Amino acid sequence: MKKTVVLGFLGTQLDSGGGPNRWERWRPTIALVQREDLLVDRFELFHVHHEKMVESIRADIKTVSPETEVIERKLHIRDAWDFGDVYGALFDFAKSYDFKPDEETYWIHITTGTHVAQICLFLMVEARYFPGVLLQTSPPKKQKGGAAGEYALIDLDLKRYNQLAQRFNREQEDAIAFLKSGIETRNTGFNKLIEEIEQVAVRSKAPMLLMGPTGAGKSFLAKRLFALKKARHTISGAMVDVNCATLRGDTAASTLFGHVRGAFTGAANARPGLLRTAHLGVLFLDEIGELGLDEQAMLLKAIEEKRFFPVGADEEVESDFQLIAGTNRDLREAVLEGKFREDLFARINMWTYVLPGLAQRVEDIEPNLDYLLAQFCQDAGEVVRFNLEAKRQYINFATASEAPWNGNFRDLSASVNRLATLATGGRITIELVAAEIARLRNLWRGEKVVEFRQNIARQLLGETAFNELDLFDQLQLNCVLNEIRKHRSMADAGRHLFAASRIEKGSRNDGDRLRKYLAKYGLSRVALRTQGIQLPHAA
Repeated sequence: MKKTVVLGFLGTQLDSGGGPNRWERWRPTIALVQREDLLVDRFELFHVHHEKMVESIRADIKTVSPETEVIERKLHIRDAWDFGDVYGALFDFAKSYDFKPDEETYWIHITTGTHVAQICLFLMVEARYFPGVLLQTSPPKKQKGGAAGEYALIDLDLKRYNQLAQRFNREQEDAIAFLKSGIETRNTGFNKLIEEIEQVAVRSKAPMLLMGPTGAGKSFLAKRLFALKKARHTISGAMVDVNCATLRGDTAASTLFGHVRGAFTGAANARPGLLRTAHLGVLFLDEIGELGLDEQAMLLKAIEEKRFFPVGADEEVESDFQLIAGTNRDLREAVLEGKFREDLFARINMWTYVLPGLAQRVEDIEPNLDYLLAQFCQDAGEVVRFNLEAKRQYINFATASEAPWNGNFRDLSASVNRLATLATGGRITIELVAAEIARLRNLWRGEKVVEFRQNIARQLLGETAFNELDLFDQLQLNCVLNEIRKHRSMADAGRHLFAASRIEKGSRNDGDRLRKYLAKYGLSRVALRTQGIQLPHAA
């Protein structure tokens, strides 16, 4: 039968006492050996410089339990409230101690000692430097002379607590589902992205940067992040949502940072500003790339110091907010162009996530379609459903390469609302779907015309070289370049451009095929970026 060994600190307050009346008090170390149902074979008693008290305790233990051996362990701790000192001393002891887990059972007593000592003992057991379980003792509910009180053993092997682990996993899954509004998204990359965002949301207060095309869901995700943080009590303030593209001229700084009375003509009253409104909450700056350079400098100070000057003020004010920024621009290019401060970009670029457009998440179109239709029904108070063939026809079109979804989820939301509104008797028919597909094609065709007028080929080649091309080549090259501008990689653009002919090819290296086409004109994707052409970020 294994021996029972207790390791613990001498309780300089709880274990103290002299004279006959000491037996009337509950003393944790003594109480352990007073129990008739428990034999402690050895007590490893830690202390710093209390040799006399250790001898007194040893004598009392011998009186009530002569079978218990008491080993004095003096630890070299300069400051009993310093984690480094205490943990280091216990670590050195564990490394030199001859543990024999096959022969002995170890109980680590955490009732005595400073709070720092108790925490360090917990960490030593959790890390398995002490191969045992935690021992917690407590006094009797009704104090009686010589009463031993109660004790409990705590095993930190979490594998034995499957229900606890499952509960934690369920809470994390619930948080991820909340961020996705309960939509069972199927895109692997997007799901991994949301999983990481969930972890960051509940653990970090550092700025977050959400990048992606217009309509990809940046604003929606920011609102869900705020709600999650609020539910987890990591913030207590409000969410302030600002579209920086609407901030123009002299009023931009005043809107964000506030102003004092008389700061400028028309400032009849002081204004706190949106940063102060977001105190202890979340400030969502959508399209942060549209901020002016002066406002960017003021924002940087506010993020780093939590202090800033309102317009016209001589004294700083405080606001402790968490920043979530959104942009559909490539801020790296904006930095190179001198349109965005490099120091501000470095500060907000700690947690950066690129939300893919709908065309890059075709697997998620159907679950989002179901979600949007259910949302319409809830808001309208009526039931609307697709006919089976009508839904199949819509999904086939929506997931095909001819559907670019330029407006991303805004396009999809508008499409669902049109279909549901026009549904007679609550049924979306094949005829309605056919009409909606024609409407979407016309919408995107119109956008292509506008896009085509942006003559990228002329910009890249220069006026002379461009005019030397046949009109056919000018039109074709410009169309190809505009298509590349919409995709995150040459492979994605190639798959879209060669959607029909690639089926016949045994090897479908679409990106290489597209690169060879551009090479005829001395062009590349890098050339587009260096000329200031905005491109989506690579996956």
